[in-house]
Amino acid sequence: MPDSQRLQVRLYERQELPDHWVFKIGMPAYITLEGGRAQPSEYTVWVTADLLEPMWAVNYPKVPSHRLPAEPPPERPGWMLQIRPGGRRRAVVHETGCSTAGGSGQEMDTMEALDALMRPGVDACTDCAAAEVLIQALELGSGYA
Repeated sequence: MPDSQRLQVRLYERQELPDHWVFKIGMPAYITLEGGRAQPSEYTVWVTADLLEPMWAVNYPKVPSHRLPAEPPPERPGWMLQIRPGGRRRAVVHETGCSTAGGSGQEMDTMEALDALMRPGVDACTDCAAAEVLIQALELGSGYA
């Protein structure tokens, strides 16, 4: 306020923006009615934190707070190709994170996994979603070759 004046306001809610928070406050005000009478009212506005200071003994965690949604994690490939040891170099396609794969293998997206399954000697794991999802997708597409 001008001349270092302070005004007690009501805090209604707060909203997170990408680089700061804004606060919806209600400030006491007056409106003039017909006939010139004044009536107490409230002016509601959004302000930044630099215009406010906290009050002692106010329970701020109860103020409705609206955070921005968290950024989704970067998209990871959903499949991995595990080469089985042995003379014929057979391979298995697993869902990323499949416990049978043991965390080793080449990560692939869905199209790469489907391409791998069309090669001789490559199987889909039956312990995770690989066989259920990818084999069905291959069967759906088999009539379009």
